[in-house]
Amino acid sequence: MKSRFKDLKQRQLDAGLVRWRSAELPARPPSGWIKAIREALGMPAAHLAKRLGLVPSTVLRLETSEADDTISLGSLRRAAEALDCELQYTLVPRQSIAQTMESQANKVARERMAAVVHTMALEAQATSSETVDTQVKELAESLLKGSRRELWR
Repeated sequence: MKSRFKDLKQRQLDAGLVRWRSAELPARPPSGWIKAIREALGMPAAHLAKRLGLVPSTVLRLETSEADDTISLGSLRRAAEALDCELQYTLVPRQSIAQTMESQANKVARERMAAVVHTMALEAQATSSETVDTQVKELAESLLKGSRRELWR
């Protein structure tokens, strides 16, 4: 039951991430979103500072820290609210979670089989590449059916 629940959670997450992956979102402006939106609104840093309950120099530090990738999510969220914006935060895998797990299972299976294949070759018991590929595929499937933690050890 637990495994089916994990599979369901994975499929639901993958389905939700498809929209993000296919979205053609603009890249973050070099100066950062806070400064870009503030300037587009024509809002002086002093006015944003007042909305945030900060001094203007702190707003400039916030903008700089966003551009330098050092801003905290909490600070970014507060700045977004002060600019009447919504902060949308996500990590978007480059491929589906299922594909990532399959790739990792294949990688682990190949690594595990490499040692066995090497030892067998040293003992003049080498098998064909087709046999090795079949064994790798079976081991990868076994890894995917088992504990997902085994994929990352």
